[in-house]
Amino acid sequence: MSLNKDKVLEALSNVRHPETRKDIVESGIVSHLEVEGNKVSVLLKFQKPKDPFAASLKKTVESAIKKLSSDAVPRVDVFTPPVVNTMKDDPFAGIKNIIAVASGKGGVGKSTVAVNLAVAMAKTGASVGLVDADVYGPSLPKMFGLEGERPSIKREDDREIIVPIEKHGVKVISVGFFVRPEDALVWRGPMATSALKQILTQTEWGDLDYLFIDMPPGTGDIHLTLVQELAVTGVVIVSTPQEVALADAVKGIAMFSGDKINVPVLGLIENMAWFTPEELPGNKYFIFGKEGVKNLAAKMNIEMLGQIPLVQGIREDGDSGRPSALDENHPAGKPFEQLARALTKAVEKRNRELDPTSRVEITTPGKH
Repeated sequence: MSLNKDKVLEALSNVRHPETRKDIVESGIVSHLEVEGNKVSVLLKFQKPKDPFAASLKKTVESAIKKLSSDAVPRVDVFTPPVVNTMKDDPFAGIKNIIAVASGKGGVGKSTVAVNLAVAMAKTGASVGLVDADVYGPSLPKMFGLEGERPSIKREDDREIIVPIEKHGVKVISVGFFVRPEDALVWRGPMATSALKQILTQTEWGDLDYLFIDMPPGTGDIHLTLVQELAVTGVVIVSTPQEVALADAVKGIAMFSGDKINVPVLGLIENMAWFTPEELPGNKYFIFGKEGVKNLAAKMNIEMLGQIPLVQGIREDGDSGRPSALDENHPAGKPFEQLARALTKAVEKRNRELDPTSRVEITTPGKH
């Protein structure tokens, strides 16, 4: 069969983009077509940078042309627009201090501490933001009473900018705002880190004294992504006094303070330090052990920032979306207030004595 432009266009009009379901001729993806004898040159032009279907569509087009003639020699080129920075300027330029709230293991109440610490810091008059970086188990929407809420999106030129939701004086952003609470997030590492990068860099933070990052437990891809994307001022490590938790806290300290990452550890926070019944506020029961984090801080020469009691009301407040730190008369209200003051001093000391943290460049072994 002899080839001509019309026959090739007719064949390509049967090829559809998997996402838009429109044929690639009608939608303008076939940007240029030349037919010279048995040679067919096609330029596929995509609208999105790194269109995930570009490679498969290229193969489909080649197959469609070959089906027209066994002698056809297709040449298919692909054009995608370059990836541009999603923000016009550095989205973190107005942030004075970026504080990671981390833990060695799950179940130690890290997110509860992060939420209440951010609220307590905002009560001091500081401008505060909070990122839920636990992309697999986002809990901030519930703990702020923001389930079902969605941040607004605004456009500037060709950029989409996320406007964080503000509540209790804190600018809050979470991947949980973009998925249904009942949907499980089954993401591979690159998908999770890509989601974190997007919410970090596309959010309009403005001027902040503190941006807190509620990290997932453990040490992994998300932690590495954070220190590569942000110049983290310092990290606070949350742990219970229990020996098992302390062992994992040591691993978290080692990761951040190691030569490759070298993010200052501002201090340790002992959560669930003791159980205090609300009807007996003077009683202390050391359910998970006594002063385990305090002893670890002394051993490692790291500042002990505060101890938070195990109080039923903290759990109830987290479930109801009203952080305990809002109420200064709450059994945990004063400890969170003291924690905010201690962290303020620790950050001021760090900034006086150390150079600003740089973004971390992590190279693959053997590559330079």
